[in-house]
Amino acid sequence: MKKYIVSTTINAPTKAIKKFDDLRDWKLIVSGDLKTPKDYKLKNGIYLSPRDQEKISKKLSDLIGWNCIQRRNFALLLAYKKGADIIATIDDDNIPLPNWNKNLIIEKKVKTKKYFTNEKVFDPISVTNHKNLWHRGFPLQLLKNKNKNKKKIIVKSNFDIQADFWNGDPDIDAICRMEHAPECKFVNSKFPFTSNKFSPFNSQNTFIKRKVLKYYFLFPHIGRMDDIWASYYVESKGFKVLYNKPSVYQKRNEHNLTKDMQKEFIGYKNNLNLILELKKNPNNIKKFLPKNSWEAFKIYQKILST
Repeated sequence: MKKYIVSTTINAPTKAIKKFDDLRDWKLIVSGDLKTPKDYKLKNGIYLSPRDQEKISKKLSDLIGWNCIQRRNFALLLAYKKGADIIATIDDDNIPLPNWNKNLIIEKKVKTKKYFTNEKVFDPISVTNHKNLWHRGFPLQLLKNKNKNKKKIIVKSNFDIQADFWNGDPDIDAICRMEHAPECKFVNSKFPFTSNKFSPFNSQNTFIKRKVLKYYFLFPHIGRMDDIWASYYVESKGFKVLYNKPSVYQKRNEHNLTKDMQKEFIGYKNNLNLILELKKNPNNIKKFLPKNSWEAFKIYQKILST
């Protein structure tokens, strides 16, 4: 199988990036941005400079804009063009643990816990040892009941997406981080699991099968909901997600939590309604996206299909 890791950065190669760059059987692709050091170099991987990205599609580049994490879409495009069967999307502050890639289970049918809830959305953190936290993109309107008892059964199934968890200071909801200032160590025995309802996953440490990539797009101009709305969208298209034990330690880059919260407000306002609309028709996501975001997605799909 051809396996690629994709990321984006405005930093010089971090400890995490260097470790991913050294992994055998994987090829790393990093999309740069205008703030990325001009002399950025990888030992084994591929660096996509801003100019390289514009060569792929100037129109898509202009629609996405600069100084944003959605530049990662160009790394996704290149991985697909190079024949990737599995794409791992990671952040440059996610230091891989020794078990990273040692438990890649979306390649086969696996036994897993499946949680059934009567709530409209499933919070994957709600069945872990840190259930006081909640995942970025989980509708705040549902927080009160997110940890209520859920029915659990064991199933054997195939999955299209494997969202590995993250120890340390993970990419959770901004309000949640303000309140709890977490330093997480998730208990491995809680994993793997899935659910009967839509659930958010991010682009922080996630493995995606090739067939998903046509629909997996980090939507620009919607703040910190880019990957969250991507997750809900691919689930509405019928792709199945499995959550697995932590395989990275996040030594989080410096963030302004107030700015993060402001960038998540579009989700606080729309996440629940978005999910309800997606259940009716995946194309209803257009109602929630700026015109240039949807246009960028269609160009992305067109590039993938040519």
